[in-house]
Amino acid sequence: MAKKKKRIKLISWNVNGLRAVIKKDFFTLFQQMDADIFAIQETKIQGNQLTDEMTNIAGYDSCWSHATVKKGYSGVGTYTRIQPRRVNTELGISEFDQEGRIVELDFDDFIFFNVYFPNGQMSDERLQYKLDFYEKFFEYADSYKKQGHSLIITGDYNTAHNEIDLKNPKANEKTSGFLRIERDWLDRIVQNGYVDTFRHSYPNTVKYSWWTYRFKARDRNIGWRIDYFFVTDDIIEKGWIKEAFIDNDIFGSDHCPIGLVLEI
Repeated sequence: MAKKKKRIKLISWNVNGLRAVIKKDFFTLFQQMDADIFAIQETKIQGNQLTDEMTNIAGYDSCWSHATVKKGYSGVGTYTRIQPRRVNTELGISEFDQEGRIVELDFDDFIFFNVYFPNGQMSDERLQYKLDFYEKFFEYADSYKKQGHSLIITGDYNTAHNEIDLKNPKANEKTSGFLRIERDWLDRIVQNGYVDTFRHSYPNTVKYSWWTYRFKARDRNIGWRIDYFFVTDDIIEKGWIKEAFIDNDIFGSDHCPIGLVLEI
């Protein structure tokens, strides 16, 4: 008799401030999305600012990583209805770990990463920091991949990969987030056996996940697709991906939620 498949719904959302999005009906939206694993980025809070309301949503455990170098900055959190075997929030490199950018959960079937990749727009130094972070993070991920683990790496990558992934590619060729050197990193990830699940499912669909708050950009749909679910290619080969989506109808942040449905 065939083993019954598990259906797992994953959501990722850069909330641009957890306290801010709570004022915009976050908990109602959270329940509506009904995810088994719900990853949020850019929480902008410290550990001592977490409230029971934030951490104790009925039916979920939550795991957090916070910036220790600056208050109100960076930070990620993951809510899960599935008990992880192991939780980790560090790459083991202090210059990256101190910005609170990773929650890693081992679910046996796959290792799940919730990552807030750095933004490189502030300065040349921050661009280099972003590129170094890509390098070290994917070295870390590759070490699991080489051992035969299935990986799901979601979050705000802060880079639009190809021209289809932003409204005005020509005008942004010299803007961090669409620099050739950043896009080369996403090319490299793909060459190394990681798959962009939305683009895999919808090769020609134009959809964005982030819009600047300026110029009524969201009303006019002048956006960028910079939030992703990348998975190791074995997940594609096993036929686990049932659905990949971007939910443009959910507001509350300058990003919208993205999602993935697995059947394992």
